[in-house]
Amino acid sequence: MLVAPHVSAAARAMPPSPPRLHRAPTGPGFRTHAGGPAFVREPRDELFLLAVGDFVSRPTFYETGAERDDRYTRLVRRLAVEDPEWTAGLLRWLRGEGNMRTASLVGAAAYVRARLDAGVSGGPSNRSVIDSVLQRADEPGELLAHWISTYGRNVPQPVRRGVADGVRRLYTSRSLLKYDTASQDFRFGDVLNLVHASPDPAKPWQGALFRYALDRRHHPERAVPPVSDPLLTARRALTETAADERRAVVTGPDGPARLAAAGMTWEALAGWLHGPMDAAVWEAVIPAMGPMALLRNLRNFDEAGVSDEVAAGVAERLSDASEVARSRQFPFRYLAAHRKAPSSRWAAPLERALGHSLANVPALPGRTLILVDRSDSMFWDTVSERSELTRADAAAVFGTALAMRAEQADLVEFGWGSAAVPYAKGEPVLEVLKRFRDMGGTYTAKAVRKHYRAHDRILIVTDEQTAPYEPAVPADTVPARIPVYTWNLAGYEPAHGSTGRHRHTFGGLTDAAFRVVGLVEAGREAVWPWASGATDRTRSARVSR
Repeated sequence: MLVAPHVSAAARAMPPSPPRLHRAPTGPGFRTHAGGPAFVREPRDELFLLAVGDFVSRPTFYETGAERDDRYTRLVRRLAVEDPEWTAGLLRWLRGEGNMRTASLVGAAAYVRARLDAGVSGGPSNRSVIDSVLQRADEPGELLAHWISTYGRNVPQPVRRGVADGVRRLYTSRSLLKYDTASQDFRFGDVLNLVHASPDPAKPWQGALFRYALDRRHHPERAVPPVSDPLLTARRALTETAADERRAVVTGPDGPARLAAAGMTWEALAGWLHGPMDAAVWEAVIPAMGPMALLRNLRNFDEAGVSDEVAAGVAERLSDASEVARSRQFPFRYLAAHRKAPSSRWAAPLERALGHSLANVPALPGRTLILVDRSDSMFWDTVSERSELTRADAAAVFGTALAMRAEQADLVEFGWGSAAVPYAKGEPVLEVLKRFRDMGGTYTAKAVRKHYRAHDRILIVTDEQTAPYEPAVPADTVPARIPVYTWNLAGYEPAHGSTGRHRHTFGGLTDAAFRVVGLVEAGREAVWPWASGATDRTRSARVSR
């Protein structure tokens, strides 16, 4: 995921623009989850922040996974009818630049179901929305499996056609070898049977591929790859190699080339080999592995005894700036790998990779106050289901990176109390991270009041769940002309402040969100990230809460 910026409509309007978030007069529904005073978000703000901060079915400190899923689906269904253009743009962006797979697939299904139930037309077609979220060849099957488990076996025509469009784009011989496996609920052949996708006329080889996929699923005993497909025939030749000869094939002089020609991934190789993945085997398949596969297997490389020469090549690839950019990984992915690195030979390249992943953080001019939330709720849940890193870790990474890049910045951690976090320009980010602590509750306004000293801007990295013991709104403790940027990492419904002129809310867990700070201060329009710089005309049709 690369960017997740959002700045409110009011932030772009000339004064005296009213805030889009309104302080609630009374009632528990108008408090933060921790009990502090809260503001209600406009529905699109709420959905955007929830989407970019959410991993489907994962609980957070204040919400169960089911509660978050229900809230997400309700918002998508509402806005699919009230603002289909905006919602379709969000879903397309989530799967593309946002790199949020499950949320986009679930959201696209909810979008279509809501519009079919409401009997509405106009705006982006249901078919195009389904197609837009399918970016990987296993996703047509995943979307169909979700639809059937959630809405029943009657799959509407727009869903079938959208999936068929995705199939024509995504089904290749390489994707078949990687994703058409017995572990999938919907094999390629199942998808083809259900949606009746016809081959793309511009891909003359696709008809034979579709027939082979159907045979693999329904008649494996007679499934023979097309003779015109070198990748599939090379894989078949490897597959038919006698079990006792396979290791010699892999470790022979042409082993790496044969594995690459057959599209053999390390996972497939481990199952096919029927033997240990020792150093020689790893060294044969490493040249064909992608950056994230390398990152996940550093411990395996060390345990197998991969040579220093091969390890140096792995390190060079991991720390290559262009590879990091193409991988579209969160910075905390490299932080997690660094913390779990089994040997010192990976430490330096992983730190360089982390630095590359933060390349979009701007060098803000003037003086900046950066406040990093270290309250208990930030430590409770992790940034993804596969990660051991918490939202507190992510907040510390981004806050530190921004401070290091800024012309002059004060970096502060806060909870019940607050304290400056010392750092030096050019110092490794990972060294600074060691100085952050767990600080209990959330006294955001108190921290702002204590550390604000005529700064040019304030940036708060938080989940916005302020404590009830100090009723002050964080941004109200500084002059109204000073920009205050809240970067919300969790997407909870209650907000700790209103949006308006000089009061902005961002969402997500990526460094590129910070680019919008520079755009706002340069007087340029800040729009939804999928708007490509165009004016968001739908903002004038905002629905009041």
